[in-house]
Order: sequence, then C-alpha cells, then structure tokens
Amino acid sequence: MKNKVLIVVIVIFGIIAAIFTVAKLRETFLKKPGVTKPVSLKRAPDFKLFDMEGRQKKLSDFEDKVIILDFWATWCPPCKAEIPHFIALYDEYKDEGLEIIGVVLDKDAENSIGYFAKEYGINYTILLGNRVVTDLYGGIVSIPTTFVIDRDGRIWKRYIGYRDKEVFEKDIKELL
Repeated sequence: MKNKVLIVVIVIFGIIAAIFTVAKLRETFLKKPGVTKPVSLKRAPDFKLFDMEGRQKKLSDFEDKVIILDFWATWCPPCKAEIPHFIALYDEYKDEGLEIIGVVLDKDAENSIGYFAKEYGINYTILLGNRVVTDLYGGIVSIPTTFVIDRDGRIWKRYIGYRDKEVFEKDIKELL
C-alpha cells in the first residue's frame, strides 16, 4: 500500500515538473503575441510603391537608415492612434537616421490620403500599398502591423496591433 502511494506521489510530482518545464520552454522559445524578434535577422524585402505625389519609391532608397515600416489604414482607430507617436518620433530622430514609412492599405487611397495626411499633420513618408507588398511581408492580416528595420536592412522586430510610443522609441534607440 505504501509503495502505491509513493508511486502516485512520484507520478504527480513528475507531472507537475513536466508542466513547469513545458511552461518555461514556451516562455523561452515562443514570443509574446504580436511581437516577433527573429533569431537570425532576415533581410526586409525591397519593394516599389508610389507616394502621395505619384513618385515611385523603393525601400532600398532608405538604406543605411533605421526604418519603421507601418502597414495601416485611415479607417483603423488603432492605426490613427499611432500617428502622433510616429510624427513625434520622426521629428526627434530623423536627423540621427530614422525613416518612418507608412504604407496605407485603404482602397482608393490615392484619392483621399493627401487630405488625411494634411489633416493629421503627417510629416513622414506615406506610400500607397498593394497586395504584392503585403504578401512580401508575410501577408498583412491585421493592422496596424509594423516592422522595425535596422540600418543593414534586416527586420529587427514585427509588431501586430497598436503600440505605445515608448515601444518604438526603445527599438530606435537600440538601433541608431
């Protein structure tokens, strides 16, 4: 009888230890939801898009800069809430090598984005997005989705959903 109780206790402790081990491994190897920091930094795919004035821009036009690449839409409340953060960050860090690129995903954006950008005081680059570019970046299924790209053109982090200014500022300071 004592042997059976001892075996049950050992099995229970083994199960508990296994649960804690799995939890610790998950914490170590899985990222927080919405945040990805690749183990080996992958090069950000280059692309060509038009800006609000109809000029074609490439991501590679901004080489040697830290880039915040934000996929967003004018109808998206969390996207609009991040705009003042990006304006302030661009004002503060553009002379140190920061570039912010907003890729707007609205249908018919070419007809409305100029007015919207003026109304919100957007001072950074806005490009008119398309499916080809969103597919290059893994398929943008939720907005805002923001990539932080280092000076070597590698994706440093990816954020899905709204983030406070301090989150991006911390990344910028690490990379500048």
